[in-house]
Amino acid sequence: MLSLENVSVNYGAIEALTGITLHVEQGEVVTLIGANGAGKTTTLRTITGLLEPKEGRVMYEGKQISGMPTHKLVPMGIAMSPEGRGVFANLSVRENLEMGAFIRKDKKGIADDMERGFTLFPRLKEREQQKAGTLSGGEQQMLAMARALMSRPRLLLLDEPSLGLAPLVVHAIFEAIDEIKGEGTTILLVEQNANAALHHSDRAYVLETGRIVMEGISKEVAQDPRVKEAYLGE
Repeated sequence: MLSLENVSVNYGAIEALTGITLHVEQGEVVTLIGANGAGKTTTLRTITGLLEPKEGRVMYEGKQISGMPTHKLVPMGIAMSPEGRGVFANLSVRENLEMGAFIRKDKKGIADDMERGFTLFPRLKEREQQKAGTLSGGEQQMLAMARALMSRPRLLLLDEPSLGLAPLVVHAIFEAIDEIKGEGTTILLVEQNANAALHHSDRAYVLETGRIVMEGISKEVAQDPRVKEAYLGE
């Protein structure tokens, strides 16, 4: 469904990604783990057209999308829940979800998907008319994910969904990821919580200073001594 082929990205004179090659098959959850500054968010920003590769290309469903404007990717079936959540603070929960369906005209489908979001995250239903800026961090994360799903993406990009959240909320977020996968949405997950990410994904790539240093089935990556020491605190 998605592949990055030998992608390099620069921020000015600094090389942020060096020859990244990875792929995501339809129906998979693939996770990208790595320390802060490893290039995880840069990878997502490159996929979504916010950054243009210096070399290499990004392919999605057989089409080259590198360098395409971001707004053209949403109708193609790509949505992102960004790092930092990016909710519209002055809009209500319901209005934020409506913004996620901005490109759609099917009122019945939009209403159905909103209910689906409320089923996935019951706390959002309780706060439907509340301004998003007054929600807790965990609730804002739930809203960012539910909003991304409102465009009915085939590929969902999640950037650090558990960052700064309490363990109970992290558990709820990853349960939702399992459920979203179960409904057939493909997910590329960028996550610092390597333990949870490896537990809830099919395959994993380990990124260090802009290079992929390891890849494989998540369960096997989790057993690797280097990963245990560097990311799992074992």
